[in-house]
Amino acid sequence: MPGKPHSLIVGGTRGIGRVLAEHFVKAGHRVSVIGRRSPEKKFPRGIRFWPADLLDAAKLRQTLTALIKRDGRLNSLICLQRFKSEGDQWEGEIATSLTATRQIIEQLSSQFVPGENNSIVLVSSAASNVIASEQGPGYHVAKAGLNQMARYYAVVLGPQGIRVNVVSPGTVLKPENRDFYLGNEKLQRLFKKTVPLGRMGTAAEIAEVIDFLSSAKASFITGQTLLVDGGVNLLSTETLARSLAG
Repeated sequence: MPGKPHSLIVGGTRGIGRVLAEHFVKAGHRVSVIGRRSPEKKFPRGIRFWPADLLDAAKLRQTLTALIKRDGRLNSLICLQRFKSEGDQWEGEIATSLTATRQIIEQLSSQFVPGENNSIVLVSSAASNVIASEQGPGYHVAKAGLNQMARYYAVVLGPQGIRVNVVSPGTVLKPENRDFYLGNEKLQRLFKKTVPLGRMGTAAEIAEVIDFLSSAKASFITGQTLLVDGGVNLLSTETLARSLAG
């Protein structure tokens, strides 16, 4: 529908991406979602799903071309896809998070609405700065690479009026993991002890941050990485150790 901002979410069928897609629709956006698999639960009205294998550059190019032709030029692009499949995890993480993101930005940077507030938000991870033992090296390197990629494109695309920023979440409650975390009292006590705000974040809170960076309220912010982790990154090793020791 003309007049509504058009947002494209890459990796929006689950988790934060799904929550963000529904958030944008409620805020009056037209939303396109790219994902490898169809959503398990049907999207609400106002969200169009486009299947695409991000590891197939030729098919991804075709999908992006068809999407712009069908759904129109963009106001905002959000990339939060990650590799979840069998095969070489290093190659998969780099190809999915970095190579595909670069291709998407390069192809779509000329397809934003001219003269309007335009934004690209890349979703990284707190593991871009610290080591998350449950993740492999490819995940860490890919997420760190996204932070620098955003800085690069913030400079390159700034003259076109396109801002580029990163949201870097800590541990977040999502529809897919709520039962696990909320059902584990020991973990909940540890988060309360170690996170200055005393709890885990939520996918809805991350969506709000992405919405802010995509909006005109952030019209002079570009090239920044916003760490959204409840303040846990501020604590020293000794402070964390004392908290865990009780």
